[in-house]
Amino acid sequence: MMGVPFAHLLVEFCSDVKNMEVDKIAKIESNPDRSKHLETARTTILGRELDFVNLRSEEYAEDSRIPTQIAFGTPLQDALRRDITINTLFYNVHTRSVEDFTEKGLTDLKNGIVRTPLPPRETFMDDPLRVLRCIRFASRLGFELDADLEATMRDPEIQEALRSKISRERVGEEIDKMMKGRDPLRAIQLINVLSLYGPIFHIPTAVAPELSSPLSSPDVAYAAASVLHILTHAADNSLPALHPLLIENFNDKGTQARLYLACALRPFHGITYQNRKRKTLPAVDAAIRESTKLGTQNHYLDGIPVLFAAADFVRNPPIETLVGSTRERVSMGLLLKDKRVHNPHTGTHWASSLLFSLVCELVPLWDPVADRFDSERAAGPIQTYNAFVSRADELGLLATIEAKSILTGHDVVRILNAGRPGPWMTDVLSRVTVWELDHAEGTKEECEAWLRSEHAAGAMY
Repeated sequence: MMGVPFAHLLVEFCSDVKNMEVDKIAKIESNPDRSKHLETARTTILGRELDFVNLRSEEYAEDSRIPTQIAFGTPLQDALRRDITINTLFYNVHTRSVEDFTEKGLTDLKNGIVRTPLPPRETFMDDPLRVLRCIRFASRLGFELDADLEATMRDPEIQEALRSKISRERVGEEIDKMMKGRDPLRAIQLINVLSLYGPIFHIPTAVAPELSSPLSSPDVAYAAASVLHILTHAADNSLPALHPLLIENFNDKGTQARLYLACALRPFHGITYQNRKRKTLPAVDAAIRESTKLGTQNHYLDGIPVLFAAADFVRNPPIETLVGSTRERVSMGLLLKDKRVHNPHTGTHWASSLLFSLVCELVPLWDPVADRFDSERAAGPIQTYNAFVSRADELGLLATIEAKSILTGHDVVRILNAGRPGPWMTDVLSRVTVWELDHAEGTKEECEAWLRSEHAAGAMY
C-alpha cells in the first residue's frame, strides 16, 4: 500500500502513537495535462515536507513530456524513470536499510556526482525539465556534473526541447528554487557554461516580436552574480569591507533570491520591447513575466525591474557628488526616499538598491573568462558607497526613510483651504518633503507656517 492510504496511516501513527506534531494531509489530484498521472499525498513531519505516491513506470511520446502510458511499477522501474541517481534510493521500512536498485545512487552520493540513472539523452528527452533539476541539485549539494551529462546538456536538440516542450511555469519553479538555494552563484555559473541561458530565459516572439537591442552576453549574468557574492561574503580580502548597513538585510532569503535573480537577468538591462498595446516596457519585465512566469511572488516581477531602475537613478548623478554638496541632507534624503530606491510595496529596500547599483558599477571589472576580479579598481567605488551610507547615517537620514511625512494630504487641504485634493497634491507634498529634509529639527507648526507663506506668495498651488 502506497500513496494516499499509506500517508493517512503514517500520519495517524506519528500523531497517536509517537505524539508528534504532524500537518494535515493535502491531496494533489491526478492531472494528466500537468504530468500528474497519479494522485499525491503531501504532509510535513518534523519540519520536512514529504510526498507519498505509488511506484510507477512511464513511457513518453517523442514530442511531449507527458507520459503516454503509466502504470504501477517495480522499485527498479520507478528508479530508472527518475531524474538523477541520488534520487533513486529507497528506504525499506521493514529492514530499515537503504536499497540502491540502480547500483549507482550510493556511490554517486558518496562521491558527490550528479548522474542520470539511464543514459542522459534518454532521461532528458523523456523530460527536458530534468536538465534544470540537475543544475539545481548540483548547486544545492555542491556536487559535480557527470561529464556525459554535461555534454548532453549542451546538445542543441536537448536545449531546444527544454525551450519548447516545458511550460514556462515549471522553468520558473526550478529557477526560484535555485535562487533560494544554498549556492545561487553556482547555478548561474552552470547555466552560463552549459549555454542554457537562451532556452531558460526565452521570451516568446508572440510577446515581444523584437527587442530594442540584442541581449548582453550571458557572461554578464555570471559576472554580476560573482560580484554580488564577493561583496556579501567578503570573499576578497584585498577589497574594503562593505558598510554593515548595506548588507544588513541580505541574509533574508527573499532579498537574497531577488538580488541573485536580478544579477542573472543583467543581460536584459537597458533593453525594452513593445507589448500588444504598443506600450514600451523593460525587457526584464518580459523575462520574468513570460520566460519564468514567476510573477510577483517574492517581489520578482514588481521588484527586479525597480532594482534596474534604481541602479540607473543612483548613478545619475553619481552618489559621490551628493556627499558634501550644497544642501547635502536634501540631496541625499531625496535619493533614499525615491520609490525606485525604497518602496516596501515592491519589496524594494534602500540597502538592496544601493548594493545592486554597486554590483552593476563593478560588473565591468570582472573577467568571466579568467574568473578574476580587478580588486584594485573596485576599491574606489566600494569606498564611495560606504561613505554615502556612513554620511546618511550621521545625518540621521536612514531613520527618516520610512517615517510618515510631517504633513498629511488632509493637513495640506486644511492649511491651503483647498476644498479637496487634486493632481497638485503630489507637487506640494514633494516640496514638504524637501522642507522636512532641510529642517531636521523643524516642527509641524513651523512647516505649516512655511506652507501658508509660500501659498500667500503665490509660490505654491
